[in-house]
Amino acid sequence: MKKLRNHVDELFKDVPESEQKQAIKQEVLENLEEKVLDLMELGKEEEDAINKAIVDFGDIEDLKNELGIKKPVKKNMSKINLGFSIWGSILIIALFVFINFAYSPGTIWFVYPTFGVLWWPLSMYFHWQRSK
Repeated sequence: MKKLRNHVDELFKDVPESEQKQAIKQEVLENLEEKVLDLMELGKEEEDAINKAIVDFGDIEDLKNELGIKKPVKKNMSKINLGFSIWGSILIIALFVFINFAYSPGTIWFVYPTFGVLWWPLSMYFHWQRSK
């Protein structure tokens, strides 16, 4: 039954400590243990009964909502990523231009890596458009 206790502890790990949490954890654990014992009486092995009880129990999102736990809101960072990619590309291209004209002014080669660098803000632009 240690596996059940570990499973219940894992389910409630992000719930802040309180008396209500301990009471609900204890009740869930008791229900799971009863389910395991019932399944074992029906002829299942202990390991199979524990796994089936865990699978049948499912999710505790309703219990977490009752305890006041809210899911974290994921912030849309695509616009910030687009701005970062534009400024980063400008700096990288400026570095290529400087190196080109400082070390080999007779050959203009900075254009080629520029095309490669421009894929970064282009991909971020399409990602930003898709997330709108």
